Amino acid sequence: MPDMPEATILIALGDPNSTDIWALANTPVLWLCALGVFAIICVQTVLYIRAARVAAPAVGMPISELKQSFRAGAVASIGPSLAVVLVAIALLALFGTPAVLVRIGLIGSAQAEVGSASAAAMSMGAELGSGSYTQQVFAVAFMVMSLSGAMWMLCALILTPILKRGGKTLATRSPVAMALIPAAALLGAFSALAVGEMPKSSIHLILVVVSGGVMALCLLLARNFNLTWLREWALGFAIIISLVAAYFLHTT
Repeated sequence: MPDMPEATILIALGDPNSTDIWALANTPVLWLCALGVFAIICVQTVLYIRAARVAAPAVGMPISELKQSFRAGAVASIGPSLAVVLVAIALLALFGTPAVLVRIGLIGSAQAEVGSASAAAMSMGAELGSGSYTQQVFAVAFMVMSLSGAMWMLCALILTPILKRGGKTLATRSPVAMALIPAAALLGAFSALAVGEMPKSSIHLILVVVSGGVMALCLLLARNFNLTWLREWALGFAIIISLVAAYFLHTT
């Protein structure tokens, strides 16, 4: 079945109407995909390191400084990586280990992945994590996440040179607009998802307020006290505190 879409493969492996997501989320095909993704990441890392070693003498950088920059980059990546791990743990209950490893390991943006999956589930009249979250919805949501990530990388490859030229022109004419347009686009996209959750119940509304308040507080503290690590961890803290709040609100 090499030409069969991935979602169809997943549906064929299980019962489309079953809500037993785990029976489908831990299938060997998804584990193979996860291992393949991490193999590609390892190969890319080796290629980038070799390219840096080759280019260093041409720019007058000694090997000692190159090794120091590698160490600095490794240490600086710990904070963002742990933040992604926290987000991944929160998503395990929705997508299972292989799917989370594939998507978060490749893209690293939980907001984009959850947004894509939520939109896919809503288009089928379902909701992530609810009784309507069947194996069919899971397969379609995972396929949408995969297509979203593929188009993300493809657009970055094709449009980056084009947007770079346009960005330079816009930056010279209106630097403020250049700074506001990307931020406004992201804010509008994710605000639409949050607004869609608020009318469902008072608990949904409280959780949106709690998560937004935690995120705002973390960013405020990070800016006032120059805590770069807190800015990277803000999303993870917001998710964990919201999950704790949801547990207590649900049990009371």
